[in-house]
Amino acid sequence: MDHTHSPTSSNLNYLLPTEPKNKKRVKESANAKNGKHNMRKILLIEDEVNLINFIKKGLSEENFDVSVALNGEMSLEMISMNHYNLILLDIMLPDINGIDICREIRKTDNQTPILFLTALNTPDNIALGLNVGGDDYLAKPFKFVELLARINALLRRSNPTEETEFNIKNTYTVANLTINDSGKSVERNNEKINLTATEYRLLMVLVKNRGRVLSRADLLESAWDINFNLGTNVVDVYINYLRKKIDANYEPKLIHTVIGMGYILKEA
Repeated sequence: MDHTHSPTSSNLNYLLPTEPKNKKRVKESANAKNGKHNMRKILLIEDEVNLINFIKKGLSEENFDVSVALNGEMSLEMISMNHYNLILLDIMLPDINGIDICREIRKTDNQTPILFLTALNTPDNIALGLNVGGDDYLAKPFKFVELLARINALLRRSNPTEETEFNIKNTYTVANLTINDSGKSVERNNEKINLTATEYRLLMVLVKNRGRVLSRADLLESAWDINFNLGTNVVDVYINYLRKKIDANYEPKLIHTVIGMGYILKEA
């Protein structure tokens, strides 16, 4: 499917799931069809009927199990009761906006990848979505092939292969900073440090390139796997988040600014 989505152009007429009348019905049935438990589960948070049909039909054909939440309240309830491999999140919803939904999800330390879908595609809006915990940002209208590519890229990053998980080289040490990439755990001076999924990816890019100056463009491409207007300050914001967590209370300082060039991770 390579059609460009337009809110008025879709002629798909699939029935939408109705909003549950009580909380018990939000919990997905344990008696799902045979084989469905092996499918990757996506929660689509969207209220536009044509777009829901467009996305759900395409992803179902790609062997994804797609659930739909028509508003923010319903989505938070579903997330609290079910596990999803990825969340597709519209920003403009009838009750709670997508930015606030993302904040609420991240408050619970839920690191499920979040892909924003929205017509609000200015650099400031993109930066805001990423800064509150989003992992990627796709502007409407879009082609299904691009949506699918971004979903697969996020799933690859959040679900490493078995070979990677058990690779002995998955432990990284820089000074007194230790990262276990198999368990996605970070320690400094043997003290556990909690990072968001985006902070962790950014740290791994720095660690794997220790001693090398990385430009903001390098970090955007490697940690976010996207390209957008470099007028945004999302890299600087996340570098600041990382410094507060892994450098502020420890010595030696590891993340350094190279003025006019970018950032480098090294022992001082």
